[in-house]
Amino acid sequence: QAWCGSAEKGCFRHFSNLFARTMPGQYSLDPMKHTLSPIVTGATTIGLKFKDGVLCASDTLASYGSEARYKDVCRMKKVGEYSLLGASGELSDFQYLGDQLDELADEDWMNDDGCAMGPKEYSSYIGRVMYNRRSKMNPLYNQFVIVGKKKDEKAHLVYVDHQGTMFEDDFVATGFGSYLAMPILRNEWRADMSLEEAKALVIKCLQVCFYRDCRAYFKINIGVCSVDGVSISEPIAMDHFWGHTAWTEKRLEDTGSVADTW
Repeated sequence: QAWCGSAEKGCFRHFSNLFARTMPGQYSLDPMKHTLSPIVTGATTIGLKFKDGVLCASDTLASYGSEARYKDVCRMKKVGEYSLLGASGELSDFQYLGDQLDELADEDWMNDDGCAMGPKEYSSYIGRVMYNRRSKMNPLYNQFVIVGKKKDEKAHLVYVDHQGTMFEDDFVATGFGSYLAMPILRNEWRADMSLEEAKALVIKCLQVCFYRDCRAYFKINIGVCSVDGVSISEPIAMDHFWGHTAWTEKRLEDTGSVADTW
C-alpha cells in the first residue's frame, strides 16, 4: 500500500493502482504477460526454386479463429531489393517483423556503400530474431518462407519457424501444407522447371489445401524472385469444383427409415 499526503490540502491519495499502470515489466505489480495463442492467422505458404529463380505462393485468407474473416490479405512482403518474405500464422506478428525488416533495409540503404543485403542476410536475421523471441518465452507465432535471388547468385530459399528452426531447401511448405503439399512437391518438383511449370505446381498444391484445409481459400498471390527483380501478383482465383454427386445427393429426406439416410 502506498500513500501520498498533502499538507496544504490535508488529503491522502491511494497510489497502488497508479504504480501498477506506470511501472511495466519487472517493476510492475502485475506479472509479465505474453501472447498465449494466435488470433488472426494465415494458412499454407509454399516456396520452391525453379530454373531461373525462386517463387513463393500463399492464399489471401486471414482467419479470425475459425471464422474466414479477412479474404483479401497478402501474406507476402518484399524485403530489400532481392528478397521476398511469406508468412503463415499470426498476422500481427508478421506485420511486426515486417516493420523490423523495413528499418533494417532503410539502414542498409543509408549506408550508401554500394552493397545491399540479399536473401541470405535477411533469412539469417529473421532466424536470430525468432530464436531470440523463443528464448524469452515470447515467440512470434509464425512459420516463414524467405526466398530471393541476388543478381547472378544462386536462388535462395529458407524456412524459419517460431522456435527459430531454420534450414535451406529446394522447396518448402508451411502450415497444413507441410502435410498436404509436401508429398506432391517431392513427387513432381524438378530443378529444371520453368516459371510456368513452377506456378502450375504451386497452384496444384494450394488447390489440394483449399479442398482439405478449412482455413484455406481459393484466391492466391504468387511472388517471383529472378534476375528481373521481385514481383507479387494480384490475387489469382484458382479453379475449383464442388458439384460431386456424393456432395449434392439428398440423403436426409424423410423416407421413413433411418437406415436409408446412411
